[in-house]
Amino acid sequence: MSVKDTPIPASTKKAEKTVYICNLSEDVWPFIEAISDHQARAMEIAENARLSDRDLFTTAEESDLVFISPKPIQAEFVQYYKELFGIRKLELLTPKQHSGEICRDIYEDKELFEKIVDHANHVKKLTLLSYSTTEQFLTLVNQLKERGISVYTPEAPEEEDAWTVNFYGSKSGIRQLAQQSVAEEPDFLMSDGLICVNIVDAAKIAAKKYIKEDGVVLKTNKGHSGAGVLILRPGELPKEYKACERAIYKLLKQDAYWDKFPIIIEGLINVNYAVGGGFPNVEFKINKSGRIDFLYYCGLRVTKDGVFQGVEINDDVMNDRLMSRIMDMGFFIGEKYAANGYRGYYDVDLAAAKNGKLYVSESNTRRTGGTHVYKTALKLIGKEFLIDSYVLSDNSWQLPEGVDLNFSKLLQILQPVLFDKQNQEGMVIASANMLEQKRLTYIVFGKNKKRALEIEAKAQALLVDFSHEKNR
Repeated sequence: MSVKDTPIPASTKKAEKTVYICNLSEDVWPFIEAISDHQARAMEIAENARLSDRDLFTTAEESDLVFISPKPIQAEFVQYYKELFGIRKLELLTPKQHSGEICRDIYEDKELFEKIVDHANHVKKLTLLSYSTTEQFLTLVNQLKERGISVYTPEAPEEEDAWTVNFYGSKSGIRQLAQQSVAEEPDFLMSDGLICVNIVDAAKIAAKKYIKEDGVVLKTNKGHSGAGVLILRPGELPKEYKACERAIYKLLKQDAYWDKFPIIIEGLINVNYAVGGGFPNVEFKINKSGRIDFLYYCGLRVTKDGVFQGVEINDDVMNDRLMSRIMDMGFFIGEKYAANGYRGYYDVDLAAAKNGKLYVSESNTRRTGGTHVYKTALKLIGKEFLIDSYVLSDNSWQLPEGVDLNFSKLLQILQPVLFDKQNQEGMVIASANMLEQKRLTYIVFGKNKKRALEIEAKAQALLVDFSHEKNR
């Protein structure tokens, strides 16, 4: 089992430049466009742009990189990042315009586009990486090819196979694959559900399911970070059918995306939090050759409303039997993806039920909310990080009331708990831009779970103490 591709000998390494594009918003662009509340839509685009400095950590193994982000990255944070990983050559670029479609912004920014062309230099070659293979990304690839540049995309399917990204990365696509695969892989289960195409019928179906089963879950085909998911639990809706139907219809009417995309209506799973934290996850990468590499398994840290917060990675997060089941399932799914031409990262999200079953909830065909944690662990701890370290992450920890910090002050406050390369424990700050939202984005490394939780708690306590001192 490999956690990393075999390194390329120095004598045979490619001469071309590597360019990485942080295109978080593009991954779910049709969904973002369909958010009815203009302010909420703008906030979604802004948050994804702020998280672009976190995406630096997914490129930690690159020694000579051009990193293109939708929002400028603070110089002090870049210095912190470079010192942490020992990186010397890193060029940061940002398009003049930020629309949310960064690949479009790049080729419409003539000066920036020419810089990328220049990076191909005399070899006329570029390696192009991105968070997700989007329609806009493929258009940019073609624009570069029209300039006579050979563009190598090791983490993207070929254009004729690019349909696999949106199909398998959607709630309906993975459900169809599960239905087709039940005879081949009996462990590939999904919660009982239906796919519907309008909110009138969805409200009727969901109301009946809610009354019968005392709970229901509705998902839009491809949401983002908890948006586009409604988890309706016992006692939250009327038990009379018509009143329940009206209540659900009113919820669905609030955002246009419910009527624009297929709606998946599922049974509410009674989660067993003792099994992999309730939400086990496994991530893989399909290489250009079609080879599937296992990267890591983890437990997802998820809020009551289904919003992803971070990951918990260690060999002890799940027992060997569970680990074997989810890895076998993950490889099986990857074989189906690879056979249809998908290339790049993918994960499988699951829910552990109290009835002893594991249910697949979705698959993300892109880099994920845990990829930066994996890459950081690989770089700072080594290939045996699953055994040698207990890793926790949080993408959006709410700062205490009244705390308004810049990155410099944050480093000063958290100095006692920052990652120490010698003992390989401590906190890594994974974003400076998220401080603008009063949020802390971090990764914690401990020798065991107890130590990791202690470091996390101490960091949070230091910020609470700072808040109290400031508000005296």
